[in-house]
Amino acid sequence: MKKIQIPDLKNLHEYELIRDDWRRELIAVKARRRVLVGPTMSLVFENRLTVLNQIQEMCRAERIVKPEAVQAECDVYNDLLPGPGEVAATLFIEIPKIEDVQPALDRLIGLDDGKSLWLEIGGNRAYAAFVEGQGRADRIAAVQYVRFPVGSGEGVRDALRNPSVPVAIVVDHANYEARAEIPAQTRGELADDLATD
Repeated sequence: MKKIQIPDLKNLHEYELIRDDWRRELIAVKARRRVLVGPTMSLVFENRLTVLNQIQEMCRAERIVKPEAVQAECDVYNDLLPGPGEVAATLFIEIPKIEDVQPALDRLIGLDDGKSLWLEIGGNRAYAAFVEGQGRADRIAAVQYVRFPVGSGEGVRDALRNPSVPVAIVVDHANYEARAEIPAQTRGELADDLATD
């Protein structure tokens, strides 16, 4: 997926003028790309538009205007874009009560072991690769960035578009087990993402 560059961004003034409409569109896009996985986890599959939005919002919130600072934001957030043959997502662990957050997260230590979370397409597993630097061996963060190496080519895209092929996100952890079938609309979005490789 093509990396985001400074010319892709609106300056702060231009962005303010379109922000309300932009945000309405982004909410709809993210809704199509969000998958609930059990009672406390969800994934939002990232693409160029979702990442561009994050950069725009960060520049707005921090009033970032210097080209070198804007470029630094682009560099950070471009790491969220999937590479060739991958789909990428932000994983949210959502715990409603503040006093329950740390104990709940502690129970999920090891989720990033490379065996506990996968995207399954027609029985083939693409295990989640967690972006490094998000946690430690004894701690896990409530927001994680993951990539699923699904492969490229028309075969994967066809499988995603074929309603008779099961596609799901699976969590198989000692303290959290869930399986969520991915809806057709989300599958289509992922197929489109892979077509941009």
